[in-house]
Amino acid sequence: MLRLATILLIEDDETLRFTIARAMSKAGHKVTDVESLPLAREAFASGSFDIVLTDVNLGSESGIDFVEELRGQGYRGGVVVMTAFATVDDAVRAMKLGADDYLAKPVRLEELKIITERLLEQQRDSRHLRLYQRMRQVAHANERPIGQSPAWLKTIELAERLAKIPVVNRTEDYGSESGGAITTVLITGETGSGKGVLAKHLHSSSDDPKQPFVHVNCTALPATLIEGELFGHEKGAFTDAKEAREGLFEMADGGTIFLDEIGDLPLELQAKLLAVLEEGKIRRVGSAKESTIRVRVLAATNRDLEKCVAEGTFREDLLYRINAFTIRLPSLRDRGEDAVLIAQNLTDRLRREYGMSAIKLNETARRMIAAHQWPGNVRELFNVIQRAAMLCEGEEIKPSDLAIRARSASAEPLGAAEQFSVPGELLFDFDHGPHTAEEVERLLMLQALEHTRGNVSKAARLIGMQRSSFRYRIERYGIEAQVREIVER
Repeated sequence: MLRLATILLIEDDETLRFTIARAMSKAGHKVTDVESLPLAREAFASGSFDIVLTDVNLGSESGIDFVEELRGQGYRGGVVVMTAFATVDDAVRAMKLGADDYLAKPVRLEELKIITERLLEQQRDSRHLRLYQRMRQVAHANERPIGQSPAWLKTIELAERLAKIPVVNRTEDYGSESGGAITTVLITGETGSGKGVLAKHLHSSSDDPKQPFVHVNCTALPATLIEGELFGHEKGAFTDAKEAREGLFEMADGGTIFLDEIGDLPLELQAKLLAVLEEGKIRRVGSAKESTIRVRVLAATNRDLEKCVAEGTFREDLLYRINAFTIRLPSLRDRGEDAVLIAQNLTDRLRREYGMSAIKLNETARRMIAAHQWPGNVRELFNVIQRAAMLCEGEEIKPSDLAIRARSASAEPLGAAEQFSVPGELLFDFDHGPHTAEEVERLLMLQALEHTRGNVSKAARLIGMQRSSFRYRIERYGIEAQVREIVER
């Protein structure tokens, strides 16, 4: 079961009402049971319900009429009607007025529990859909993503130029049946390099940034539902398709749809996507009618799509279609001092979001950030800064607060001799032994720290140890005070 439901049960048979309420309560649901529609209306006025389970014959009133009343008031929850006089006409009428399902008495409790779970799942999907729809109303602030390096500025300028290209590549009237080939931009780059940020900036730089921006993570869409999610479906197109549903392309109409991780789309969907890009038309699942759309398509991937084509996992014709305009994002390690600018901006943002006092990076930490290779790019930087801001003592982030792996470059890169050998002054005087393995390790660590003036990363590299392991042993051997003395000299 996905989650528990709040249920309003309307049944004038006291025994049946008690039986159903007890069974659903034992299943973990919260049940409010009433015997009449006036009491049901009072319950609605004072609470909210995921599901309404109502009898059809309720004295002088009808549960089916109550269904119509609820839907007329905008109720989005699930509705199930039940009656001892199950007829096809009643079932059809109930469904037309907005009921989701129909049960004949005597009600089978296991069947009711299954229906409840299905309705909860449908409501979850509906909430996701409404969330996507709200994206249509969001205006994205046209602020340039942070960075001053030449490589980054060149990338941003290219995105802003491409934002001015019309969303269709044909001059026919949008209202005509001819449609038009859709403008596409392929954004490539390493994981975490900011492809999503660039996509939003491209959209916000367009002539009408208030149009919808719909972000689609292709890896998160279930394979069995992806076509319906992208292109929509008609009522009855498949099991549980109780109503027509707008697809993500329709939601983005007039604006931008961002297909993140496009390299993970199944081959069958790639063919259908290609047809949409070529013609500017979509067809909902279960429909014979095509609809014209006017949308800009941004696609992103960290994969080598040409290699995917060679391996047979990506269509060559789709690749040629989406890479008419390509933006290659530079990695963070190729952006010079941008990592420091982004890091400071992140600390300012964390301060605002969490009500923290002002936090700044000290000079050594800044140099360490600038020198690190950032294999995870901006995503890795964000995680490092978030942890440092939360755990640092005082209002300054120091090198010791940065959980940067030892394989990274340090703020002051080691010389070639230091990288591959231990300097002579680190050797031990074995004439005054014996030395235990732990004592040797502890003394070696302290001498390495003396040699690097307290730089943990450089000291760890000198003796061939991971930085995280080095810091763990500092705590294990209880030499924190000695390390602080070395740093403060």
